[in-house]
Amino acid sequence: MSKNIRNIAVLTSGGDAPGMNAAIRAVVRACSFYKIDCTGVYRGYQGLLDGDFENLDARSVRNVINKGGTFLKSSRCEDFRKPEGRKLAYDNLKSAGVDALIVIGGNGTFTGAQLLIDEYNFPVVGIPATIDNDINGTDYTLGYDTALNTVVEAIDKIRDTASSHNRLFLIEVMGRDAGDIALNSGVGAGAEEIMIPEESDSLNKLMKSLKISREKGKTSSIIVVAEGDKSGKNVFELADHINDDLDDYDYDIRVSVLGHIQRGGKPSCFDRVLASKLGVGAVEAILNGTYNVMIGVERKKVVQISLKDAIEPRHEFDQELRRVADITSV
Repeated sequence: MSKNIRNIAVLTSGGDAPGMNAAIRAVVRACSFYKIDCTGVYRGYQGLLDGDFENLDARSVRNVINKGGTFLKSSRCEDFRKPEGRKLAYDNLKSAGVDALIVIGGNGTFTGAQLLIDEYNFPVVGIPATIDNDINGTDYTLGYDTALNTVVEAIDKIRDTASSHNRLFLIEVMGRDAGDIALNSGVGAGAEEIMIPEESDSLNKLMKSLKISREKGKTSSIIVVAEGDKSGKNVFELADHINDDLDDYDYDIRVSVLGHIQRGGKPSCFDRVLASKLGVGAVEAILNGTYNVMIGVERKKVVQISLKDAIEPRHEFDQELRRVADITSV
């Protein structure tokens, strides 16, 4: 263990995700276990610029593991994008006696951290937290499992109404660049069709699927649409397109945008356990002299990947699950 590390700071940035509080808790208690100080930074990178710091100890994080959101708060910070903003952040960290920084967030959070590394060689370790599950180098990100359960529960309830009134529901879920939420929740909730950003022919595939479903006598359908699907239409325009193109089928079409309920709520047990593993892993990486990496999990094992690799665009998706979705939606 490094004797040069006496104080580790932790912040949350970007969109909130269930499990962030559990990750903060793990970081703070790991610091306490190894007898080093932990500094909490409020409001993400904005807090770095404002010097909004507070010393955290084991008792500071009691009863937070089961809470959604982040008690350290989060915010967007345009000033951190500027060189003078990052200079101020660095100066504030050094003035507070902070030796290393743990950032909890997604792609944008890690991009900001990489700038701090490149310009000041400041030790940073990242913990992936985003419900989109779109970060390289980890099988799962914090909040993803909780969001999936929230979405599936909502779709189950909507299906009751769809079946009762012979309706077609278009359900928009989050996923601007990655279709993990749409694909997995669609399979889990038995959706008739799923539209994801990774596929370019989703609209033609959808129309063909709806025609086949109707000819087979289906009187209600659930279509799960990722917000970033490549149809070229938002979910309301998509509903109009279906209504116009399938006019003879007499569909009663409804749209439900699940929105920010996907980010909220108590984290699942899976996310709480994952957060605990990643938080401890981040502190131990720093104490072992490993910096400028993200702590992830692959095949149930905690792993490290460079931040530069973590923020590279991810283009892969679960094609086997897509195949399963096509087979089980007949």
